[in-house]
Amino acid sequence: MNDTDTKPDQDILLTSSPAPEPQGDEECPYCHGVGAIRLDVPVGHRLFGKAVPCRCKRQSIQQKRLAQLRKISNLEHLQHMTFDAFRTDPYESAEISWILEEALRTARSFAENPSGWLIFTGSYGSGKTHLAAALANYRVERGLPVLFVVAPDLLDHLRATYAPESPVTYDERFQQVRDVEVLVLDDLGTQNTTPWAAEKLYQLLNYRYNAALPTVITTNQSLEDIDPRLGSRFRDQNLVRKIPMYTPDFRTKIMGENVTGKGETFGGLSLYEELTFTSFSDRKGELEPAVQARLRETVRQIEEYAESPMNWLLLRGPYGVGKTHLAAAAANKVMRSGSLVLFVVVPDLLDHLRATFQPGSSISYDQRFNEVRRARFLVLDDMGTQNTTQWAQEKLFQILNYRYVARLPTIITLSTADWDRLDERLQSRLLDASVCTILDINVPSYRGALEPPKNVRRTTRRR
Repeated sequence: MNDTDTKPDQDILLTSSPAPEPQGDEECPYCHGVGAIRLDVPVGHRLFGKAVPCRCKRQSIQQKRLAQLRKISNLEHLQHMTFDAFRTDPYESAEISWILEEALRTARSFAENPSGWLIFTGSYGSGKTHLAAALANYRVERGLPVLFVVAPDLLDHLRATYAPESPVTYDERFQQVRDVEVLVLDDLGTQNTTPWAAEKLYQLLNYRYNAALPTVITTNQSLEDIDPRLGSRFRDQNLVRKIPMYTPDFRTKIMGENVTGKGETFGGLSLYEELTFTSFSDRKGELEPAVQARLRETVRQIEEYAESPMNWLLLRGPYGVGKTHLAAAAANKVMRSGSLVLFVVVPDLLDHLRATFQPGSSISYDQRFNEVRRARFLVLDDMGTQNTTQWAQEKLFQILNYRYVARLPTIITLSTADWDRLDERLQSRLLDASVCTILDINVPSYRGALEPPKNVRRTTRRR
């Protein structure tokens, strides 16, 4: 076989000596302005006698090819989303920065050598789409095939093929998406969940799953909320790698907006910043020595949990024994270590969820719900004091059941008197010793007989 048979077309040169690239209006020494040449190849070569683009046209051809790829990949308006533009340190939190850096490294590696599936999960504004678009842009800039499409838009494109004036048939469009070398499917789960839509997405992803075609998916849904047929495939650890992005909405952070509109960020700790383990009184002189010793041991266990939070911690006891103080102290300690913390009072949480249904709400129900359900470290204060409506019970169960399955660090405070009012499903999870440690604070309510430590703001009451 002739050596030229094994070379790419663009690397086959004329036998004449190389000449410099033409400058400006200077005539090309290869094609003399024609724009095409015939290669000096032996008879029988597949390019023998055929005109091919000259090297002087390569740059313009490459630019047109990139523009076409961008158009096909729906990336014209996302060109600014690159790996270099992705911010990994906008939150002043070591843990969040680490999460973003790890996601960035994974996306870069996949873009360079796509294999298997990547699924980016997280709430709105966590950077999922940016990384997915950056991955697609990386490939387009190198002339590599990729298709970037938002799930609802994909379904619209498929529906449009049924129109009489459509330039392509449904089968052509579906096959184009199904067989593309790398598919990036953004915002899976935001489409209308009609039977037709669910079936088309299943057919598409099931084909790519069976063929092990490189696929990137972003979604703000949990796997439990996705079509069970797809969910089972997403759990295949031999093919699928899940990248959770537990970060707050970067748009809100960058714009300096607060979420509640009341001057206090939702789930923030500013009202509890002075509630620490140091400021917590062991009530010496007020409690019996044995009772005081038990209280000190409880405080030690909570502080130990805060040093390396895993699974759940339930603080149970009468009103006024310091449950909220100790939960806030643990949250403050976790936050100072660089972790993202969400501290919410349960009745307030339910009010925030209800408020998202208001027409003028700046945040959706799904966004607020997922923000709580997927928080890296969550404190639910005053569980059991909420109105026990069926809706409230169901929302709390959904939040805690997700965290129970995922073993996400969670502290719950509960009055002993409210235990029997809890949903039985929640009780069963709280009683699971493999997930939840129960600390009963059986001491008399704080009477306020002692002076608080110096430089510590006096709180109105202890829960």
